Amino acid sequence: GAVLVIDNASGEVRAHVGGTGYFVTVRAGQMDLAQALRSPGSTLKPFIYGLAFEDGVVHPETLIDDRAVRYGAYAPENFDDSIHGTVTVRTALQQSLNVPALQVLNAVGPDRLSARLANAGVKLVLPENAGPGLAVGLGGAGVRLTDRAGFCGARARGGRPVAWSGQAGGRRTPKPLRRLFEPQPAWMLGDVLKNAPAPQNALGGQIAFKTGTSYGYRDAWAIGYDGATTIAVWVGRPDGAAVPGVVGRLAAAPILFESFQRLGPARKALP
Repeated sequence: GAVLVIDNASGEVRAHVGGTGYFVTVRAGQMDLAQALRSPGSTLKPFIYGLAFEDGVVHPETLIDDRAVRYGAYAPENFDDSIHGTVTVRTALQQSLNVPALQVLNAVGPDRLSARLANAGVKLVLPENAGPGLAVGLGGAGVRLTDRAGFCGARARGGRPVAWSGQAGGRRTPKPLRRLFEPQPAWMLGDVLKNAPAPQNALGGQIAFKTGTSYGYRDAWAIGYDGATTIAVWVGRPDGAAVPGVVGRLAAAPILFESFQRLGPARKALP
């Protein structure tokens, strides 16, 4: 597992946990897994919807069809292998439905998503000679936890990302980057994500959060923020092997919520 805690206002890294114990050799304790390249699963979906909110393609209460669809040879399916019919965009994002997210990404454009993330300081790592396709929306690219926490925190800062320089885990100097999206879609995303139902095994107050699970159960994610802090959690095997049944909502989200609970007086409600 790995955890990164970032102050929303300053961009300061408050905690950087790269593994489960430096001397635990059976868990590759000396590797900094917060900087390992992993599949983000569904954790890019908020950025897809954020661009769509900004463009006026949809808003949280827009109705969208969750139905079988095919893009050439690619036929995406939901994680639960079910079809949910007509739902609102709010519900589609809160339930992390794959099919509606790719409909919206198809309208926004995967190239534009990739370019916007790159301008905000995060370059998606794709297979050699491959361009971004719709599969990027479901985790078909590589990212690092350190990058995910940074541009997730942009949602809490009204769409403004912060990058850092210096040694991993130490105090870093924030540098200005281009906006990820405008303040209004950032607020919309926060409103949707802070009202998502918390996992039954997670304790703590209200936060805006998103979980994700990569293909083959290799990576479990939970990333969230309140008005003061952004926390990103990754759980998996350091060798990239599958861990069947380990999903973000069950494996990573409880760590995320407990981390926020431990902040105590540092907590600040979202607007």
